[in-house]
Amino acid sequence: MKVSKPRGTRDFLPEETARRRNVENIMRQVVTKWGYKEVITPTFEHLELFTLKSGEGVVGELYNFSDKSDRDMTLRPELTAPVMRMYVNEMQAMPRPLKLFYFENCFRYERPQKGRFREFWQFGVEVIGSNRADADAEIIALATNMIESAGIKGDLHVGHLGIIRHILKDTEDEQKSKIMRLVDKKDDEGLDNYFEEINAPAELRRNLLELICLSGSEAIAKAREILGDIEEIDKFEELLTLLDAYEIDYNVDLGIARGLDYYTGMVFEIYAEGLGAQNQVCGGGAYQLISLFGGGDVPSTGFGVGFDRIMEICEIQPPKENKVVIVATDDTRTDAIKVATKMRKELTVYMDIMKRNFKSQLSHANNTEADYAVIVGKKEIESGKLTVKDMQSGEQLQLTLEEAIQLIKSK
Repeated sequence: MKVSKPRGTRDFLPEETARRRNVENIMRQVVTKWGYKEVITPTFEHLELFTLKSGEGVVGELYNFSDKSDRDMTLRPELTAPVMRMYVNEMQAMPRPLKLFYFENCFRYERPQKGRFREFWQFGVEVIGSNRADADAEIIALATNMIESAGIKGDLHVGHLGIIRHILKDTEDEQKSKIMRLVDKKDDEGLDNYFEEINAPAELRRNLLELICLSGSEAIAKAREILGDIEEIDKFEELLTLLDAYEIDYNVDLGIARGLDYYTGMVFEIYAEGLGAQNQVCGGGAYQLISLFGGGDVPSTGFGVGFDRIMEICEIQPPKENKVVIVATDDTRTDAIKVATKMRKELTVYMDIMKRNFKSQLSHANNTEADYAVIVGKKEIESGKLTVKDMQSGEQLQLTLEEAIQLIKSK
């Protein structure tokens, strides 16, 4: 019986796997040069970890289950909550700020579509312990640097939830959360209907609708006209000054929102061309989540990169390595193993493990697009020189093992 892969998952064949690993490693090099350390959390967690963070409504989106001791568990749908849980469990005594990153697979039970899968990969970064604009600016600059390292020019939008929340400071908490969710979804009609439902003051409606439409260089001045000189705008201006120092192109966008109450200040999103409607490749912000898990009032800032979306438009290919195939006869097979073992210290080397004859080995090297065939026959063993055949030009040279390695490395 043929068994298919589960819906919403993918198999990555060798070529695509090499492409993904290459881009992953490029991004790893960037984040480690910024002084961040990698962490790994469990693939499954207690369900409560995510309902505390996102509410009971999130359960419908999860791969949740009861284990053999009847505990409610789930495959992780994201990695911020697990990292915050790890901090509370293991890292509270460590010097702050903590600069952490992760690259893992996540799982969501939702309808698969272009750019959305039930198993997907997330590259994320968290700074724990700083509520300064410096941390916010570094996080944004790092995210931009990582996206650019994949050869993608992102369109960066930066906002500040504190400015929006200031308008809603006299609104009931439940109403405030509902309004923020509607702004987050950019559901203008739903927002208008909800304002009618709760009989929101006309000034609040006018100011909020005007504020969330603000973008570009005039947004700060206009926000001051609406709200006056408030601390949140001062903090936002400080952030933008630091982004200018990083020489980052950005758009001020006060319409960016988050539907979850633990987001507190700066928020940003990065968009890329070539992805259709699902064009956001990175998003992040400042938040207070650790207190939900019993760890005190510790500020955090972070972001997640949608790695699968990055790979849809990334054109970077893995660096090419010359593929070398060792060709031997039955009576030189053990000698060929010794040659291959030495060459593998510096080159990518393949050997026949099918007991093909000499001619079939050469034919297989050609069919698999090998760059070089290194022939280890009786004549080669006696002379101490290998026959190195360039599979593209057909040219053959008699070289010592060291000469063969240096020639192939130089091409």
